[in-house]
Amino acid sequence: MSGATTVTSLPAGQPSGHGDRPAAATSVTMVKALNAALRDSLRADPTVHVLGEDVGPLGGVFRVTDGLAAEFGSARCLDTPLAEAGILGTAIGMAMYGLRPVVEMQFDAFAYPAFEQLFSHVAKMRNRTGGRMGLPITIRVPYGGGVGGVEHHSDSSEAYYAHTPGLHVVTPATVADGYGLLRAAIASDDPVVFLEPKRLYWTTAPLEDTAPIGRAVVRRTGTSATLLTYGPSLPVCLAAAHAAEQDGLDLAVVDLRSLVPFDDATVSAAVRATGRAVVVHEASGFGGIGAEIAARVTERCFHQLAAPVLRVTGYDIPYPPPMLEKHHLPSVDRILDAVARLQWEQ
Repeated sequence: MSGATTVTSLPAGQPSGHGDRPAAATSVTMVKALNAALRDSLRADPTVHVLGEDVGPLGGVFRVTDGLAAEFGSARCLDTPLAEAGILGTAIGMAMYGLRPVVEMQFDAFAYPAFEQLFSHVAKMRNRTGGRMGLPITIRVPYGGGVGGVEHHSDSSEAYYAHTPGLHVVTPATVADGYGLLRAAIASDDPVVFLEPKRLYWTTAPLEDTAPIGRAVVRRTGTSATLLTYGPSLPVCLAAAHAAEQDGLDLAVVDLRSLVPFDDATVSAAVRATGRAVVVHEASGFGGIGAEIAARVTERCFHQLAAPVLRVTGYDIPYPPPMLEKHHLPSVDRILDAVARLQWEQ
């Protein structure tokens, strides 16, 4: 899917209609940006409802839904039983009757019990009804490592969702995208799996609107090689690009932002400009998103590639204990080693 590679904000002087959300120039955390996106969506559209475990008075485990129940009431921001399949099944019924439910799955691996509902019904309803019924459901899933979480609290399950036809899959890596992409997801008439990188919840930046779902963005231009990444791995890739300057290398960094639909045009253009590419993500390498990206890049850029597309990923093991996760996750050194291989294999 083609698209521009710049991030835009509201024109100067345009009323935002966002009530008491922070001004664009004010730096906020990604948690606050997501909270603002939910609040603004609830205010703008009475059909939007938020549901999940502890999303009500507690405000969610990560406080993303803080204050929503107090402002909108328990009918629009409601706590549910600890039953993910039931939560998503309820959301399906709500969507069929004209509402726009936003479901929180609390933690990445907690979402697996709901996968049958997601695969069999959420993803297939529009096709099953010949296009007559879509399910405008947003499924928020905090995911990824880097926070010292124990088992079931640090999974990267994006490949399962991206492999399921009928779903959009997006993941923000910046505060601005946390706000803009969540607003776009809630407004979408198709179901969206919205993957929130837990390790980036406390990053800070100004709040602004961003480009729509389906567009990647070039975070850094370069001439030596292109790093393709998304979500929690973006800061690591930017750090690697900065470190590579000491070796005289100029690395481009592309933030995919949207895994489905995928922005082939932006990715291919960035790879053709350097002739070399490394895909970086936290999830296991075998059968991961990186394999699909490498195949797409190879198919579209074969004659411009000076070396094979390489991958830097988590290892093909269950997520390790907290003390070992730094060895499991992609690091600056592992990325630079891959870039060095690209130069050697020219």
